[in-house]
Amino acid sequence: MNISERIKELRKKTGLSQSKFSAKFGIPVRTLQQWEQGISAPPEYLVRMMAYIMLLEENAQIKDEESIGGKHADGK
Repeated sequence: MNISERIKELRKKTGLSQSKFSAKFGIPVRTLQQWEQGISAPPEYLVRMMAYIMLLEENAQIKDEESIGGKHADGK
């Protein structure tokens, strides 16, 4: 899977539109479209930043779901 496919998959996995995803990372929608189409590629630092932020948000969501279910990190 190339970088354009990965970016598109990441965006769709989060359920964000191109507009909302690009706003989240401070990039123009047209730039995101070009990345997803393979016309151009993002700088590596930005790819790493996107992956890191999405991972942090996923972990926060898991913790929120656990606290709603009455579970704590220590299992009590």
